[in-house]
Amino acid sequence: MSTSKTTVVIATRNRATELARTLTELCTLRPRPAIVVLDNASDDNTADTAETFPGVHVVRLADNRGAAARNLGVAIARTPYVAFSDDDSWWASDALAEAERILDSYPQVGLIAGRTLVGSEHRDDPVNELMADSPLGHDPDLPGPSVLGFLACAAIVRKEAYAQAAGFSPLLHFGAEERLLSLDLAARGWHLCYVPTVRAHHHPSTHRPPQAWRRRAEQRNNALITWMRRPLRHCAAESLDLVRRIVREPQTLLTVAEIVQRLPKALAQRRRLPPEVETRARTLELAHTRS
Repeated sequence: MSTSKTTVVIATRNRATELARTLTELCTLRPRPAIVVLDNASDDNTADTAETFPGVHVVRLADNRGAAARNLGVAIARTPYVAFSDDDSWWASDALAEAERILDSYPQVGLIAGRTLVGSEHRDDPVNELMADSPLGHDPDLPGPSVLGFLACAAIVRKEAYAQAAGFSPLLHFGAEERLLSLDLAARGWHLCYVPTVRAHHHPSTHRPPQAWRRRAEQRNNALITWMRRPLRHCAAESLDLVRRIVREPQTLLTVAEIVQRLPKALAQRRRLPPEVETRARTLELAHTRS
């Protein structure tokens, strides 16, 4: 019997029911991957539920580390590849084997962004089409279109690449964290590709933060990422746009306050992107503006 080269890492908080379904699905995969669950200081029975599944490595964290909890899971992994699942998502039966084949064949690829199918109807997540039609094109020497972003619940990463990029940023906590990791992987010379034959199933939990909170977190973190990686003129223009937006969207003031609070730490981690990666980032922005 073959052995999986992939560890599935799940960060979770207060979603015992959803996590139980996800672990049930993952445990049916053959070969079965190693599974690591990081419990972000849940105050329900999420961790207890995970521990009822034989062979699942459960880590109970004393505080909520958000997306950065995944870093510990990757550190624990003893396989060359790591697949991320959310507590409400899981991998198709052939997905991990397909990803392993691709990563074995393309050593320059650091991350595969898979195809996300939503709900029992298996609807394509809108992100799938955006990645399939990536303005960065499809190099014939790569297994799919080049991307500078992904959905964490449908991503498989080379552990070596992840370690070089230092994983998900604790500063961002939650929201747009994939964007910074994408830039940092590319800055270290790794390719990120969309491969639709690698499929993940996502059944969104009904226990989700309010949409307004999610938008604010993403807006805040996108601004911080700009300050951490982009040219200063870009930082100034984006910051000015946020300040002007306060007039018509007063709630933006809270976002700006959160950015100012975190800005010293962001600037301490500032590192300009290599010119070729900056060019790719601008290409994506121009394409987004035109659309």
